[in-house]
Amino acid sequence: MVRIDKKARRAYVLDTNVLIHDPACLYKFKEHDVIIPMTVLEELDHLKRGNHDAARSARQASRNLSALLDQVDMSQVAGGVPLGRDGSGGRLHFLMPAEGEESAVGLDAGVPDNRIIAEARAARKARADETVILVSKDVNLRVKCAALGIPVEDYRNDRVLDDIDAMFSGVQALGSAFWERLGADIESWQQSGRSYYRVQGEVVQQWMPGLLVCEHEEGGGFEALVRSVENDTAVLEVCRDFRAERHAVWGANAHNSRQNFAFNILLDPQIDLVTLAGPAGTGKTYLALAAGLHQVYEERRFERIIVTRETIPMGEDIGFLPGTEEEKMAPWMGGIQDNLDALLRTDDSWAGAATKDMLAGRVLFRSLGFMRGRTFNDTFLIVDEAQNLSPKQMKNLVTRAGRNTKIVCLGNVNQIDSPYLTETSSGLTYLVQSFQPWEHAAHVTLQDVERSRLAVAAEALL
Repeated sequence: MVRIDKKARRAYVLDTNVLIHDPACLYKFKEHDVIIPMTVLEELDHLKRGNHDAARSARQASRNLSALLDQVDMSQVAGGVPLGRDGSGGRLHFLMPAEGEESAVGLDAGVPDNRIIAEARAARKARADETVILVSKDVNLRVKCAALGIPVEDYRNDRVLDDIDAMFSGVQALGSAFWERLGADIESWQQSGRSYYRVQGEVVQQWMPGLLVCEHEEGGGFEALVRSVENDTAVLEVCRDFRAERHAVWGANAHNSRQNFAFNILLDPQIDLVTLAGPAGTGKTYLALAAGLHQVYEERRFERIIVTRETIPMGEDIGFLPGTEEEKMAPWMGGIQDNLDALLRTDDSWAGAATKDMLAGRVLFRSLGFMRGRTFNDTFLIVDEAQNLSPKQMKNLVTRAGRNTKIVCLGNVNQIDSPYLTETSSGLTYLVQSFQPWEHAAHVTLQDVERSRLAVAAEALL
């Protein structure tokens, strides 16, 4: 990797995928200049047609460029277009390599990535007194640049965290000294059949609404949901215990402390947004569906369950699918259907068929591509595989929530299939970290695999 002098003035050459990933990236390089090669403009022009997200981002990036050009006279463009309104920002430059500029030996000049590399090399020659850095979300392009000695970086402005290990887990276990750490001034009361505590202490300053605080995660001790926090004072609501058979939710029980907390927040009418993260087999989908069915059919709180997900294949794409939207989504909803079958299993085949018919109009599979412009009322909305959504997609989806709607996002940040997303820039990570302070949102990272001893061994050994 090329060593970059942090004290030298810098200029950033942007790859097309950076503008597609964040059309507003032009304004996020502070006082440094931004350079856009002509190859990138050509790729934006090629990508702008269509109704997919990349086309929308390409059109927005083009509009941002047009807005900047409208602020200056055309004769000033060659000298750079100001990026900061107050004069504190850098300038935007458009780059065309000098006539006769050659690409690196061994690289096909017909490949757009290789032309961008050639343009970055031209920029380095023209700006010998500056550090010119190519910014790209494409790993292969970054590898090429590193091999050729060209300074290159990933686009890091979209990172919610520097380290995914710092992601909010939603749980804090205080150990056997739980009450001692909270201090002596503790109030308790009952309201609507629920138990509440008002506690104080230094440890409370680290808490936030929607956090599970407990003695031990193994269970059996005190477990409570943080309802509100003000300075060093917090209000706790004791969690209900869904481990016992008599407290089953649509026939499902919690098997550990984190699953029990998941049921508490999934069934809580004061919580509008729930995020469940964790490895495969920890029960994310199973718990969400059980809670959804319970609230639709037993509590009558919602009218329907809508399930959606990003349709990114794990292997080879199966190609065009005929039929209605529901039929097209069916192959992508195999995991959801497996969990539904488990929740609806009965020894009476007639009763099982009748139950499935009853669910036909209440459990709906919908494509993420048709969510724009919609408003969901009285809906329990489950977003599966949410780690594959970008922050922009996540925002567009969550803002679909209408009256009496609860959104549940499920995902595993270690299983991202999107080529330009990472654990620290995923829409799921963005959602979890952004909604930490909001009292009507809650998150928990599930840990224990509950599928089978084979699944547990595979998670540990493979």
